[in-house]
Amino acid sequence: MKENTQKKTMLPLAVLFIGLPLFFYATGDFPKRTPLKDSLSVLTILAFCLMLAQFYLTRMNRSLLGGYRQSTITTIHKALGYIFLPVLIIHPFLIVVPRYYESGVSPTEAFFTIITTFSSFGIILGICAWCLMVILGVASLFRTKLSLSYKTWRLIHTILAVLFIVAASWHAIDLGRHTDTSLSTFIIIVAAGSLLLVLKHYISESLLKQEPSK
Repeated sequence: MKENTQKKTMLPLAVLFIGLPLFFYATGDFPKRTPLKDSLSVLTILAFCLMLAQFYLTRMNRSLLGGYRQSTITTIHKALGYIFLPVLIIHPFLIVVPRYYESGVSPTEAFFTIITTFSSFGIILGICAWCLMVILGVASLFRTKLSLSYKTWRLIHTILAVLFIVAASWHAIDLGRHTDTSLSTFIIIVAAGSLLLVLKHYISESLLKQEPSK
């Protein structure tokens, strides 16, 4: 019974955060590119969408993940973070990798052009999202070294994650080569759902704290 409940939970999440983005990519009207560029695009899209899924794989979403132990949810959450966060961290470098196989602007020149074009708000948001990713990754790796209670750590982690999702979503919608109307709408809905989940969780916690004083 428990195994069936878990399958019913993970299958919709897999369809939502893996199946739908791949469907939007496959059916989108995008210019044909080299297999390398297309592969890097798919990898980046999946990595970003699975980072969006992180909000739905926490204790904040107990109503959907009731069939799982908290330790299992935490393990899945950490595994996805440690696998796909590095992909997004090296995303700026992946953009210029194909330049090694093309004539024209060199990879190094293309990379520095990207990170120094401050006239584009989308690029500024991308740089902010990248910095937040690095902080999230480093802080997660060295959490035990920080002199913080688990509650304080969880709050800081959530705030950083929310800021990252807002900046990264805006960046992807503004500059993403494959963020057409369908994928942009998907990102907005899922990101908004993530923020509502966070608000609901902390509002509920606040109300529970006030109950004894009534």
